[in-house]
Amino acid sequence: MADSVPSLARDAVLKESAALPEDVPQIRGYDFNQGVDHRALLHSYLTTGFQASSFALAVQEINKMIEKRLEPVGRDEEQQDQQDCPGCTIFLGYTSNLISSGVRETIRYLAQHKMVDVIVTTAGGVEEDLIKCLAPTYLGEFSLPGKELRQRGINRIGNLLVPNDNYCKFEDWLMPILDQMVLEQKTEGTHWSPSKMIHRLGKEINNPDSVYYWAYKNDIPVFSPALTDGSLGDMIYFHTYKNPGLVLDIVEDIRRLNSKAVFAKSTGMIILGGGLVKHHIANANLMRNGADFAVFVNTGQEFDGSDSGARPDEAVSWGKIRMDAKPVKVYADASIVFPLLVAETFAPHASRLTVDKKGD
Repeated sequence: MADSVPSLARDAVLKESAALPEDVPQIRGYDFNQGVDHRALLHSYLTTGFQASSFALAVQEINKMIEKRLEPVGRDEEQQDQQDCPGCTIFLGYTSNLISSGVRETIRYLAQHKMVDVIVTTAGGVEEDLIKCLAPTYLGEFSLPGKELRQRGINRIGNLLVPNDNYCKFEDWLMPILDQMVLEQKTEGTHWSPSKMIHRLGKEINNPDSVYYWAYKNDIPVFSPALTDGSLGDMIYFHTYKNPGLVLDIVEDIRRLNSKAVFAKSTGMIILGGGLVKHHIANANLMRNGADFAVFVNTGQEFDGSDSGARPDEAVSWGKIRMDAKPVKVYADASIVFPLLVAETFAPHASRLTVDKKGD
């Protein structure tokens, strides 16, 4: 009849639902009528949805790494460095822009209290930390014209500004160290690798604001297979004209990094950004048939086939994350997310993580 709803439309719109499992969380956000409680606000993210829920799952995944890391374990005789092997070896990777930003202080906190076991970063991720010990980075705007900045000798990193004089100061500081490294190579037979060079630079900077000072103090290896791809490379290039002969062995470092994964009891990956650092850590974990835990934080998309944007499940297909793992990717700016992740994971466990590991 003309006054009846067509059955086709009714059935399409009013289709009955199958019952969801009883343990499926219901969506509910934070109620500010309870007052301003930042911890409770972050806890509510689990049932908020979208990337808020991904953030909460990342918190859970990192806390699993921490709990596993705190499990008492014996010494692994196969480990080349013969140090106590933690229950979970945590690999932290990040791109240089995060060191340029204020996330540097969050990363420094982790190194200062030896909360991570292995660091992988880019050349900029090393040099920007050291340069900040010599001169500051400033807040600018994304929209500042590149031509005008170039004429003024100001370099822009997003909305951060780095006077080019900072790199001149870096050259003045670095050149004598390179001279000494060449001398030790020639007279003492020192076999330099990128990680050994970073260790030395952390010692030489002797500044508690530095990530790599604390990596040096706490003997946290820092790997950077593309160490020449930045200002460090520029200075090494200039140095070859003054005092040639420095050799950095990346083969030694790849064995050392891969061994950290191979001989680990279990492993966790926390990777901020993409590119080299993401793949270098993941590929090391391939050597043990995959990491047990993984958290990626980046804004990359997978549709272009890049490793930077790939979801964790692609790494599972390569054997870089274990098939029974529950990895998490948070699609977000790490400058917002990572300090909050640390606030919900490492920082609350600080008293347990830093027993007998406190820096000077």
